[in-house]
Amino acid sequence: MARVLIVGAGLAGSLCAALLRRELSPRGLRVVVWDKARGAGGRMATSRSCHDPRCAADLGAQYVTRVPEDAEKHRRFYDELLTHGVLKPLTAQVDGMVMKEGAENFVAPQGISSIPKHYLKEADAEIFYDHCVTQINLRDGKWEVCINTGSSDQFDGVILTMPVPQILQLQGDFANKSSDVGPSIVVHTSVSFGTRHLEWDKEKVQQLILNHLKDIIPHLPKPTSIKCQKWRYSQVTQPFPGSPGHIQLHTKPFLVCGGDGFVHSNFDGCIDSAMSVVEALRSSL
Repeated sequence: MARVLIVGAGLAGSLCAALLRRELSPRGLRVVVWDKARGAGGRMATSRSCHDPRCAADLGAQYVTRVPEDAEKHRRFYDELLTHGVLKPLTAQVDGMVMKEGAENFVAPQGISSIPKHYLKEADAEIFYDHCVTQINLRDGKWEVCINTGSSDQFDGVILTMPVPQILQLQGDFANKSSDVGPSIVVHTSVSFGTRHLEWDKEKVQQLILNHLKDIIPHLPKPTSIKCQKWRYSQVTQPFPGSPGHIQLHTKPFLVCGGDGFVHSNFDGCIDSAMSVVEALRSSL
């Protein structure tokens, strides 16, 4: 049975895993998913309070926007998520948001990470967290993939869906609860602030943000807990030329890069990339 490794349990990786099971599992394909984090989501991350898990905040994507040009082609994906209650229409107004005519917004009631978790459940894959890939080497017609603990495993194909800067850092052959629950508040900084303080100590940056928040909301109660999340890799500003959805680096054994870095940085972009990766793997098999 052929084994394919997907590196990254974010939206693109989890959707790839689900599509591979739906479309290629009759061919005897077994899908394995590795992610360096302690849970699924990637940039669709949801943090839950250690005092009450029902108190949650989305740290990455806050909502999903469906634009008219993608509405029909990706209808089955949205319909599935709406039917399962993973998504629901966003009816609140978002201050400063300019909506494209015909566009629709959706929010995830159980947290934005429930989207990739839904697809991982559908994929019925072997999922391993705390697996940070460091090297990929070609060994006897298979890819030997190593992680930071020093252990490794071999696969017939590898799909890399982490941010492109992380792909470029890889070594090896391929590179040569309810009423008692208080609200959660998410404070996003601007891109320029994030860039300017990217290498600062996180505690110092957190205090800058808290000081400014106190100026905006002076009577805000003291929080029970705080989590400061730094996104080194956020939205893609310059995708791969031509936006092909994936880039195949090796034919036999199969090695491909996918994710929003190869198309466009939103929900529909990850769908497009996952579909192109699955089609490429179908051709390879």
